[in-house]
Amino acid sequence: MEDLTVKLGLLMEAAERQQALAADALERLREHTGGLDAVVREEIRATLIEELGALSDEVRSTTQALQALQRAAGLRIAVRSAALSALTTLVPLACAWWLLPSRAEVAALRSVREDLSGNVTRLAAQGGRVELRHCGSARRLCVRVDRGAPLYGEAADFLVVKGY
Repeated sequence: MEDLTVKLGLLMEAAERQQALAADALERLREHTGGLDAVVREEIRATLIEELGALSDEVRSTTQALQALQRAAGLRIAVRSAALSALTTLVPLACAWWLLPSRAEVAALRSVREDLSGNVTRLAAQGGRVELRHCGSARRLCVRVDRGAPLYGEAADFLVVKGY
Protein backbone atom coordinates (compact mmCIF):
# COMPACT_ATOMS: atom_id res chain seq x y z
CA MET A 1 0.00 0.00 0.00
CA GLU A 2 2.80 2.22 0.62
CA ASP A 3 3.71 1.86 -2.91
CA LEU A 4 0.29 2.98 -3.87
CA THR A 5 0.54 6.00 -1.59
CA VAL A 6 3.89 6.94 -3.09
CA LYS A 7 2.55 6.54 -6.56
CA LEU A 8 -0.50 8.54 -5.67
CA GLY A 9 1.69 11.25 -4.14
CA LEU A 10 3.83 11.34 -7.26
CA LEU A 11 0.78 11.47 -9.41
CA MET A 12 -0.63 14.32 -7.35
CA GLU A 13 2.67 16.11 -7.55
CA ALA A 14 2.72 15.68 -11.34
CA ALA A 15 -0.87 16.90 -11.56
CA GLU A 16 -0.02 19.97 -9.47
CA ARG A 17 2.98 20.69 -11.69
CA GLN A 18 0.84 20.29 -14.77
CA GLN A 19 -1.77 22.56 -13.21
CA ALA A 20 0.89 25.16 -12.38
CA LEU A 21 2.29 24.89 -15.92
CA ALA A 22 -1.22 25.26 -17.38
CA ALA A 23 -1.90 28.28 -15.11
CA ASP A 24 1.43 29.78 -16.16
CA ALA A 25 0.64 29.14 -19.86
CA LEU A 26 -2.81 30.67 -19.37
CA GLU A 27 -1.27 33.73 -17.73
CA ARG A 28 1.26 34.14 -20.56
CA LEU A 29 -1.59 33.66 -23.04
CA ARG A 30 -3.56 36.42 -21.29
CA GLU A 31 -0.55 38.74 -21.40
CA HIS A 32 0.07 37.86 -25.02
CA THR A 33 -3.64 38.42 -25.83
CA GLY A 34 -3.55 41.77 -24.04
CA GLY A 35 -0.47 42.73 -26.04
CA LEU A 36 -2.11 41.46 -29.22
CA ASP A 37 -5.19 43.53 -28.42
CA ALA A 38 -3.06 46.66 -28.12
CA VAL A 39 -1.16 45.82 -31.32
CA VAL A 40 -4.40 45.13 -33.22
CA ARG A 41 -5.96 48.35 -31.92
CA GLU A 42 -2.88 50.32 -32.92
CA GLU A 43 -2.90 48.72 -36.40
CA ILE A 44 -6.61 49.45 -36.81
CA ARG A 45 -6.05 53.03 -35.64
CA ALA A 46 -3.11 53.52 -38.04
CA THR A 47 -5.03 51.96 -40.94
CA LEU A 48 -8.08 54.07 -40.15
CA ILE A 49 -5.99 57.27 -39.97
CA GLU A 50 -4.29 56.37 -43.26
CA GLU A 51 -7.61 55.63 -44.99
CA LEU A 52 -9.24 58.79 -43.61
CA GLY A 53 -6.26 60.80 -44.87
CA ALA A 54 -6.66 59.27 -48.33
CA LEU A 55 -10.39 59.96 -48.20
CA SER A 56 -9.70 63.55 -47.19
CA ASP A 57 -7.33 63.93 -50.17
CA GLU A 58 -9.98 62.46 -52.49
CA VAL A 59 -12.65 64.80 -51.10
CA ARG A 60 -10.31 67.77 -51.56
CA SER A 61 -9.49 66.84 -55.18
CA THR A 62 -13.19 66.16 -55.89
CA THR A 63 -14.10 69.55 -54.41
CA GLN A 64 -11.49 71.26 -56.60
CA ALA A 65 -12.75 69.42 -59.69
CA LEU A 66 -16.34 70.41 -58.92
CA GLN A 67 -15.32 74.05 -58.38
CA ALA A 68 -13.46 74.04 -61.72
CA LEU A 69 -16.51 72.50 -63.37
CA GLN A 70 -18.73 75.17 -61.78
CA ARG A 71 -16.45 77.95 -63.07
CA ALA A 72 -16.42 76.43 -66.57
CA ALA A 73 -20.21 76.05 -66.56
CA GLY A 74 -20.61 79.63 -65.36
CA LEU A 75 -18.32 80.88 -68.10
CA ARG A 76 -20.16 78.81 -70.71
CA ILE A 77 -23.52 80.17 -69.53
CA ALA A 78 -22.18 83.73 -69.62
CA VAL A 79 -20.87 83.28 -73.18
CA ARG A 80 -24.12 81.73 -74.37
CA SER A 81 -26.17 84.47 -72.70
CA ALA A 82 -24.04 87.17 -74.31
CA ALA A 83 -24.32 85.49 -77.71
CA LEU A 84 -28.07 85.11 -77.36
CA SER A 85 -28.44 88.74 -76.26
CA ALA A 86 -26.35 89.91 -79.21
CA LEU A 87 -28.37 87.76 -81.59
CA THR A 88 -31.72 88.99 -80.25
CA THR A 89 -30.48 92.56 -80.65
CA LEU A 90 -28.86 92.22 -84.06
CA VAL A 91 -31.67 90.30 -85.79
CA PRO A 92 -34.32 93.03 -85.32
CA LEU A 93 -31.78 95.73 -86.21
CA ALA A 94 -30.80 93.88 -89.40
CA CYS A 95 -34.48 93.37 -90.32
CA ALA A 96 -35.21 97.06 -89.71
CA TRP A 97 -32.19 98.12 -91.78
CA TRP A 98 -33.17 95.79 -94.62
CA LEU A 99 -36.95 96.38 -94.62
CA LEU A 100 -37.37 100.04 -93.65
CA PRO A 101 -36.69 102.75 -96.25
CA SER A 102 -33.61 104.93 -95.95
CA ARG A 103 -33.79 108.67 -95.23
CA ALA A 104 -33.29 109.45 -98.92
CA GLU A 105 -36.12 107.07 -99.87
CA VAL A 106 -38.42 108.63 -97.25
CA ALA A 107 -37.60 112.12 -98.56
CA ALA A 108 -38.29 110.97 -102.14
CA LEU A 109 -41.60 109.40 -101.06
CA ARG A 110 -42.61 112.63 -99.28
CA SER A 111 -41.85 114.59 -102.42
CA VAL A 112 -43.95 112.19 -104.53
CA ARG A 113 -46.79 112.43 -101.99
CA GLU A 114 -46.75 116.22 -102.11
CA ASP A 115 -46.85 116.10 -105.93
CA LEU A 116 -49.72 113.64 -105.86
CA SER A 117 -51.62 115.74 -103.29
CA GLY A 118 -51.24 118.78 -105.54
CA ASN A 119 -52.47 116.75 -108.52
CA VAL A 120 -55.51 115.50 -106.58
CA THR A 121 -56.37 119.06 -105.53
CA ARG A 122 -56.04 120.28 -109.12
CA LEU A 123 -58.11 117.35 -110.44
CA ALA A 124 -60.83 117.98 -107.85
CA ALA A 125 -61.04 121.59 -108.98
CA GLN A 126 -61.19 120.54 -112.65
CA GLY A 127 -63.86 117.85 -112.38
CA GLY A 128 -62.20 115.07 -110.50
CA ARG A 129 -65.19 114.77 -108.19
CA VAL A 130 -67.49 113.74 -111.03
CA GLU A 131 -69.59 110.74 -110.09
CA LEU A 132 -69.50 108.28 -112.98
CA ARG A 133 -71.22 104.90 -113.30
CA HIS A 134 -72.49 102.45 -115.90
CA CYS A 135 -76.21 102.71 -116.55
CA GLY A 136 -78.86 100.55 -118.23
CA SER A 137 -78.65 97.12 -119.79
CA ALA A 138 -76.08 98.35 -122.31
CA ARG A 139 -73.88 99.53 -119.40
CA ARG A 140 -73.36 102.98 -120.87
CA LEU A 141 -71.23 105.54 -119.03
CA CYS A 142 -73.42 108.04 -117.08
CA VAL A 143 -72.70 111.16 -115.03
CA ARG A 144 -74.72 112.73 -112.18
CA VAL A 145 -75.87 116.24 -113.15
CA ASP A 146 -77.29 119.20 -111.25
CA ARG A 147 -80.91 119.47 -112.48
CA GLY A 148 -81.37 122.88 -110.87
CA ALA A 149 -78.56 124.46 -112.91
CA PRO A 150 -79.28 126.19 -116.25
CA LEU A 151 -78.65 124.43 -119.60
CA TYR A 152 -75.79 125.58 -121.80
CA GLY A 153 -74.78 125.34 -125.45
CA GLU A 154 -76.53 126.45 -128.70
CA ALA A 155 -78.82 123.43 -128.58
CA ALA A 156 -79.00 123.50 -124.74
CA ASP A 157 -77.46 120.07 -124.73
CA PHE A 158 -74.83 120.74 -121.97
CA LEU A 159 -75.70 120.19 -118.29
CA VAL A 160 -73.70 121.15 -115.18
CA VAL A 161 -72.05 118.24 -113.34
CA LYS A 162 -73.30 117.95 -109.78
CA GLY A 163 -70.88 119.50 -107.30
CA TYR A 164 -69.44 122.16 -109.70
